[in-house]
Amino acid sequence: MQSVKHWGLIALLIGTLSACKDGKTPVQDSEQTITILQTADIHGQLFPHDELFWEDEQITFRKLGGLAHVKTLFEDERSKNPEGTLILDGGDLIQGSAYAALSEGKVFSPIIQQMGYDFLIPGNWEVVYGKQTMMDVLTQYDTPVISANMYHETTGESLFPQYFVKELKGVKLGFISYNDPEIPVRQNPSFSEGIRFDPIDANLEALITELKDNQNVDVLFLVTHIGISKQYDLANNPALERVDYLLGNDTHERIRKPLQAKYTKVTEPGAFASFVGKLTLTVKDGEVVSEAYDLLEVDPKKYAADEKVAQIIETATAPYQEEANEVLGYTSVPLYRYFVVENPMDNFITDAARWKTGVDVSISNGFRFSTPISVEEGGKSPITKADLWSMLPVNEKVKIGKASGQQIKDWLEKELHNVFAQNPTERFGGWLVRFSGMELTFYANKPKGERVASIKIGGEPIQDDKLYTMSACRREGEPLPTLCRMPNTVETEVMDYTIHDVIEEYLKEKGTIAPSLDGRAKALDLGPNVLSQLPGTDYQFH
Repeated sequence: MQSVKHWGLIALLIGTLSACKDGKTPVQDSEQTITILQTADIHGQLFPHDELFWEDEQITFRKLGGLAHVKTLFEDERSKNPEGTLILDGGDLIQGSAYAALSEGKVFSPIIQQMGYDFLIPGNWEVVYGKQTMMDVLTQYDTPVISANMYHETTGESLFPQYFVKELKGVKLGFISYNDPEIPVRQNPSFSEGIRFDPIDANLEALITELKDNQNVDVLFLVTHIGISKQYDLANNPALERVDYLLGNDTHERIRKPLQAKYTKVTEPGAFASFVGKLTLTVKDGEVVSEAYDLLEVDPKKYAADEKVAQIIETATAPYQEEANEVLGYTSVPLYRYFVVENPMDNFITDAARWKTGVDVSISNGFRFSTPISVEEGGKSPITKADLWSMLPVNEKVKIGKASGQQIKDWLEKELHNVFAQNPTERFGGWLVRFSGMELTFYANKPKGERVASIKIGGEPIQDDKLYTMSACRREGEPLPTLCRMPNTVETEVMDYTIHDVIEEYLKEKGTIAPSLDGRAKALDLGPNVLSQLPGTDYQFH
């Protein structure tokens, strides 16, 4: 606990020196209102953009977001409770856009310095440019960054303070942060070289004891970047009995009413700087006596851009604007990837890869990345390089190889379990792997190893002993014979072109695309429009 106490003292001094006058802690003798504002999974999105909503059983789009507009929202909310507002970000900030990738996250340091955050945490994608670049960018925020389970691999010292304590209006607030311990598996292994990630339970109870018993924190939060399924499962763990709230991040869920688990409540505030979670607490004598929660939409029409932040963004992005705005092609249908099973954006990407490589099956990771591209009826919308970076924020070379039908079956069973496991701790992400050239029917709710109902490749039933050619993106640091988490492929080689090269060439050839939902992946025991799945709750993404 020596390093815990060391970092804790630093965080405590940062958070409380400004709140205490004459060395005395304010005495709480009446009800106090505390406001917590949370952003998460901004993924480098600096400007207003299309957002997808599921309303009245159909897709609609609205223009939201932009960090200069978020800043105005922050100040508007702070003005309602000037001495009692705290603002945090839940990670995955510096990756996911053209401006993030082309600058390796460096555009964000001057912007974050002006946003007014009290603290931030790293997400699973903060490691994308390597350990040293991550540390350089995050330390230049001039704002505390905390994580309780990230360590220097060589020395065992914490990369960041493990918690943050701040006193507002006589109420002492404590925040413990955890990043996803599976980052070296979820991401390219090379990204996180030099960093050790410990399981959450390695120091969770010790840190809760430290903050509640030694530092006398009144209201205690966990801020985690591990995804909604694991966050809800953690909230049912007896170790969280003294935790008031779990402020979740990672899976871009739009939780509009906190999820009540056995020991605490769970929130998650959407993504792409389109939403801000607002938790309002009434505290008396160190206890929360009432609460309210709202998921605020960052509507540029309601919140005009903060002029100073807008100017900083303009200056920081100027070197990359020409490249980002280059038009590569057009789409006559909306492109999005918010659904669990199949999305037109991923059908486009995997179709392009199969067109270029000529393989039997092209595969790509499933995730809820990327802001959508809307299209007015009868029209078409440009696809720019900025859109390409949002769709595919890591530009890896394409890798091809061969796998037997039995290998593909076994791999798909594993991928299905990663998404639909009844035990949340066995889930890995939350979206089915994407593919072209293959048709899959499956049962989401059957036991492990029994989910695949049928597989066709090239329109024919899969043959166990036949070798099929496949393509995927190379993940730096993994063995050559591994394709998208499928090990032991044969005749595997890395091509001399990247996935971005493929998409640009495909769009140049096609001009205007119109990818459809063609049923290449179909769950036999789920409805057609699954946006999220969290058993045991009534939560729906919308």
